[in-house]
Amino acid sequence: MSTTQTPPVLAAELAQAWADIQRYHPELPDLAAPESLIGESSSACGHELSFERLLHEAVHGVAAARGVRDTSRAGRYHNRRFLAIAEELGLDHPEEPHPSSGFSLVTLTPEAKRRYRPTTERLQRALKAHSAATAGDTARSFRGPAARHGSSGGGVRVKAVCDCGRNVRVVPSVLAQAPIVCGGCGKPFRIPDVVAAAS
Repeated sequence: MSTTQTPPVLAAELAQAWADIQRYHPELPDLAAPESLIGESSSACGHELSFERLLHEAVHGVAAARGVRDTSRAGRYHNRRFLAIAEELGLDHPEEPHPSSGFSLVTLTPEAKRRYRPTTERLQRALKAHSAATAGDTARSFRGPAARHGSSGGGVRVKAVCDCGRNVRVVPSVLAQAPIVCGGCGKPFRIPDVVAAAS
């Protein structure tokens, strides 16, 4: 039971953290589906969901709002335009770009750590609660092909739908790790083909 109740709480905390970033950067678009970030990992954008990762995603959001192409190589290589916006949002970076992901390995500046300390602490508590609630489900959960073969979770996204008609794009192996619950109706998103194949 707890696993179906925790994701909406975490999604709400992600949405609140995003709103905290928007207070300082009003051009940042709204986060359409915070629940789609839960459990997702990407070798280009960091392996763990954290405030630092959320701020990284916000850089992409600001770039999109400005019409700036901030990546290349199918979104893997983060270029100097990404870096310039990352600096505006309070992220620091290594001197040299990573050979395959560019300037994706950004970290919070001391000023950003101070500014967002309450937000970071609140989100960290929600992430710990989510991890604790979902830890026991891994033995009986289906793990998609990407997870079984050691993929970082990146891959082709497919449409997952909920009963109220909303949909999100998600990597199937990510959805297999834990339910992603719709903020509108409170029911889990499902991939239609997987549902049909299972019945």
